[in-house]
Order: sequence, then C-alpha cells, then structure tokens
Amino acid sequence: MLEVDVHQQLHAFLRDQGETRWPHHLSVARLVARALRLQRSALIQVSAAARYRGHYRCSYLVPLLLWPGFVVLVAPVAVQQRLLQTDIPKLSECLGFKKPVCTAHQWPGPHFNGLLILSPREWLLQRSELGVQPKSLVLLDGVNELEGWTRQHLTLSLDLQDWEQLRWCYPHQTQLLRGARAQLTCSIFQHPVNPYGCSVLTDAERQILEHLHHDLQGCDLSMSPKSWQLFWQQYSHSDQLLWTEIHREQGSFTLHCAPIDVEPYLRTVWDQQTTVLLGGGGDVHASAQLYAKTLGIEDLTCVQFGADRHTEAIQLYIPDGLPMPNTPEFQARIMIQIHELLALSRGMGRPTVLVIDDLPLKAQIAALLAAEFGSRVQMETPSLGQDSILVTGWDYWLQVQHHIPAPPLLVIATLPIPSLEDPRVAGRVAYYKRRRQDWFRLYLLPQTLRMLQDAIAPAREQKGVVALLDARVIHRSYGQQILDALSPYARINYLDPSLFTPSALPLLDHA
Repeated sequence: MLEVDVHQQLHAFLRDQGETRWPHHLSVARLVARALRLQRSALIQVSAAARYRGHYRCSYLVPLLLWPGFVVLVAPVAVQQRLLQTDIPKLSECLGFKKPVCTAHQWPGPHFNGLLILSPREWLLQRSELGVQPKSLVLLDGVNELEGWTRQHLTLSLDLQDWEQLRWCYPHQTQLLRGARAQLTCSIFQHPVNPYGCSVLTDAERQILEHLHHDLQGCDLSMSPKSWQLFWQQYSHSDQLLWTEIHREQGSFTLHCAPIDVEPYLRTVWDQQTTVLLGGGGDVHASAQLYAKTLGIEDLTCVQFGADRHTEAIQLYIPDGLPMPNTPEFQARIMIQIHELLALSRGMGRPTVLVIDDLPLKAQIAALLAAEFGSRVQMETPSLGQDSILVTGWDYWLQVQHHIPAPPLLVIATLPIPSLEDPRVAGRVAYYKRRRQDWFRLYLLPQTLRMLQDAIAPAREQKGVVALLDARVIHRSYGQQILDALSPYARINYLDPSLFTPSALPLLDHA
C-alpha cells in the first residue's frame, strides 16, 4: 500500500535528518497518502506554529512524490520558493525520487504524470487552460487563505481606463457615458472619509449604473470591452458586494464587484477533483463543519493536529481591571501596561512587537513611545535593531512576521475583530442579516480567531509572552472561544522579570 511505502520512506528521511521538532510528520503523510489512494478529499489542520515554521511540508511532499500519476500542488509563491529550492531537492537527494516537477511556466502538456506546482492565483485562473483533467488530485497548502484567495480572484474592477475604453467602443454615446460617470463621481465623493478609503455603493449610485446598462442595451453589447461584459454579467447576480475605492487626490474612483458567498463557485471545483486541504485556521473544531459549509465541500475526511504543549506554549498575560477599548480611559491604562512590559523585556536581544490596528490609537501610542524611547520605536518597517519596538497593524504584522526575528514579547492592544466601519465588512454583515443568520459567529468570530492564531505563531518560537490587553476576552461570551483558540498557554495576570526567562514557564493552565 502507498501508506506503508510513504511511512517507511519518510521515517528514514526524518531519522537521517535528525528531525524531531514536529511530532506529526508520519501521521500527516499517511493521511495524505490515503486520500490520494482512495481519491477522497480531506482537510488536515495543523497548528499555527507548524504553519509558521513550515515543518509539516515534507510530510505531504513524500506521498506526492511517490504517487505514480499526475498531481497538483497549490501553494503561495513564497512557499513554492522554499519547496523548489530546498525541500524537494533535499528529499530527492536523500530518497532518490525521480518524479518530474514543473511549475505553470514549464507546463509540458496533457500527458505529464509528474508534480505540477501552481500558485493559488494560477490554480484558480488557469486550471482549465493548463489541461488539469476532471478528477485530478490536488493538494492545497494554505486552507486558511482559500476563501480570501477565491473572492479576490472573482473580484471584478473598473477604473478610469476601463471607462475610456467603453467610450471608444461607443463614440456616439460619449455624452451618456460622461454624464453617468460625472453623476457617480459627484455622489461618491460626498461619502465621508474613512480609514479604509472605500465605500459601499448606495442605492442611488447603483441606479446610475443600472440606467447606464439599460441605455447601452440598445447598442451591440458584444462590442463592449471584456472587463465591462464580465462586470455586467456578475453585477446582475444576486448577493454581490459592490463598493468603490476612492482616490481623492486624483479625483477618480475604482468600482469593485465581488460575490459575498464563494461557496457556489468552489462547489464546482470540488466536483471536478479530489482535494487535500492542508494548513490550519479553517475551523477551531476538528469536525470543521462551519469551514466545510462555507466552502461547499461535502464528503470530507477531517483531522486536526493541535499545538504541542511542550514546544509551542506561550505565556498569555491578561491583566485584570482594564477598561473596554471603546472607553476614554483605555489609551492611558494600556500605556501603563506597555511601559511595564517594555521595562521588563528590555535587553532580550530581539524586537518587541506592539499590534495596534486602530489608526488614531496606533499613531498616538507610537508618538508617545517615540518621545520616550527615541529611534528604538519603528512604525511598520522591517528594518529593526535588536532592541527595537515595532508598532504595527494586523495586516502589516502578518506580512512581515517571517522576515524579522521572533519577538519574546508580543503586545496585542485589541482583538482583531473586523470593524463594521469598513464598508466591505458592513456589506458582508448585511448579507448575513438579510438571511437572519448569526453574522458574528459565522463571519466575524472565525476571522478573529484565524488572525489571532497566525499573529502569535512567532512568539511560540521563543515560548514568549503574549500580552492581550482587550478586556472583552474576559467579559464577553465569546471570550472563552478565543482563549481556546490560543491554547496551549500559561495564563498569568502579574508582571515580573521571570516572565522573560524561558525556563521559568509556569505550569500550563490550558493545553
């Protein structure tokens, strides 16, 4: 059986490499081999720390390289570089694998029986053009990002150049097109400024687009640019999120249209192939029912490998008595906590990271810290010294965390609950409300847990301290679910120098 061969080969490789950092290599490899052999889709979830380190990747590479037929591996570009430059050459050298490996740029033809490596964008965009046959075998590394990748792929955008192309196609309708765009510009620029630089289109703005479409139907719509044809086609479907990105300095805007629910699109993908979804953060529950429903996957084998309580535990500092983030006292009180934490962690030889997503609060705290600590304080830059203090938002931290040393102290000012002030978030929440569904449990909370797990992964490298200064984790009903997602940890509510001594890690409160 394939599982036996995979187990023996991987065991020999791990023994030769002295690899003992992750205990689930053989189990994951057997599960992937079983999914390939039975052609039954599977979801294999690993911990955020395992994803951050990438330790699990040799576990799926061995069955993929031993599989005798064609198989597709979908992975982000950064992961592909590691696979092609390090992991696959090392496995091939040690175990003598001869399976051909190609990327999208080297696609050899329909009779290829090797390993084809694609980026998520290439997989979503070109799986038909590249000759991927129905019932093909696909392993997708990075399931926590799949919904976002798919929605981004399905997003259609129209900017100033697209309007100009439409005018060139219908020169006799120049007055109509200029009038519609002028009406939209006037209305859109009356939207209040927000930190996100975008707004959901109002009903009146939608009517301007609908009237334009109706007036152009008297012409030959097949003459329209392809971008407009696709936009009108998707715009006509129900449950589309239509928003505009406002470029105030240029006096222009970009229209975006994307499906709120990606399940109908992905369901057709699963019908054409056997897929092994590997990564984590898809669902906090091992059964992954919510994740499978969101992505339209049925008949799925689900396995979850939790974090190792001996090597991935953090010290989770949650102080008592802090005010809620939406109160006037919040900034002053967390500044006291930040000062105490910085004083205790100084001299650790690694940067400290403060994650503050609220834009005014982030700027205010960065200014106050810079006045005291000078050039040690850096705002969203990867150029850090050993004793630097990085002040950053969530998105930037998740982008650069692989490129800077793992912090011994990670301070989280507020939970990363998507803000309803973001028009795109508000649009998705309205979608759930129209269906009388629990928008917090189905959308906001899963997004929060996923981001938290990924954000604290580097701190697990150091058995570091994660300071969570948001009192909602204590006083709100969903707080326990957040704590469960952060396990394993030792929860503490005091500060002393021993917190930054790895050997002094307390007995775990939660595993």
